[in-house]
Amino acid sequence: MSQGSSGELELRGLRKAYGSFNAVDGVDLRVREGEFVSLLGPSGCGKTTILRMVAGLIEPDSGQILLGGDDITRRAVHRRNVGLVFQSYALFPHLNVFENVAFGLRRRRVEGAELKTRVERFLGLVQLDRHGARYPRELSGGQQQRVALARALVTRPGLLLLDEPLSNLDALLRDEMRLELKRLQEELGTTTVFVTHDQAEALTLSDRIAVLSQGRIEQFDTPENVYGRPSTAFVAGFVGRPNLLEATVTGQSASSLLMRTAGGQDLAAATDARFSQGARVVVALRPERLRLSAKKDPEIANSVPVTVVFRAFSGASVQYVVGVNGGTEVQVEVPASAAIFQRGDALQLEIAAEDVIVLPSNRASP
Repeated sequence: MSQGSSGELELRGLRKAYGSFNAVDGVDLRVREGEFVSLLGPSGCGKTTILRMVAGLIEPDSGQILLGGDDITRRAVHRRNVGLVFQSYALFPHLNVFENVAFGLRRRRVEGAELKTRVERFLGLVQLDRHGARYPRELSGGQQQRVALARALVTRPGLLLLDEPLSNLDALLRDEMRLELKRLQEELGTTTVFVTHDQAEALTLSDRIAVLSQGRIEQFDTPENVYGRPSTAFVAGFVGRPNLLEATVTGQSASSLLMRTAGGQDLAAATDARFSQGARVVVALRPERLRLSAKKDPEIANSVPVTVVFRAFSGASVQYVVGVNGGTEVQVEVPASAAIFQRGDALQLEIAAEDVIVLPSNRASP
């Protein structure tokens, strides 16, 4: 077998079932050396099971796990050259910060000046160089998370696995730690697989995101493409807060795909050769890509009469819910500096053709 880069991870046909439930159903995935990849999905989608199989904590039913070209599928946990940070951090309460970080090095028989130098370097990297004598109970949640990261990285693993390590932090600290984690990963160049159900974390941290549903990967792509060019209605609905409308293709011109929604509105999207006349589709409209106007603009591809039914100020933006003829409600997000509309205002909802995302529907065509 050809040897890959020391930190490249490859999963081939990975499967794991619990009775009749397929937790992981034939997953293929390649993570490049030095890349930060997030496994994103709802509870029960298989993301944590994948991580634990890569770590060696769960044995797959079939498939292969390769790290740097070496098959580690059946290899013992301590022989995988993998660092793991749990959601609970799992620090040793009876050891101080220095000894928690040194634990893995001592097991590898690293002692003396080398151990001291490496531990102090990584405590410095996570900004805890003055906390080596403290115990976990004397640290904040963010500091404990930093200790867990230093302990996982000090042994120089080929792969770092993170199992929702930010979920126990409050919102403000979580935001700070996202940036800290990304800075540290880029500085060290460690190949990283990060499990999360939080789309903001995945979009912020990742080079690429694998979106999972029911044990399978729905899309594996850059954050920009997962958000802006979702490949399925599930991805569109899970990442972001889109408006999802059922529609039928009514025609196609040289520049536009023409559709009619279930509520009777005609929409035009940029040409998409995947869909023929009569095809059932799902239209995804991102709230922040929509505009509200007091009068119709003939230059806009799609302009739909609406009425404001709800308005909420949220700081940098204003959230609107507008009603469309037929009973459909659409969420719209506009900058707070834009025109202020009130409940009951009759407006035009403006949608550029390039902002209309068209996806296959699970419903059969007539």
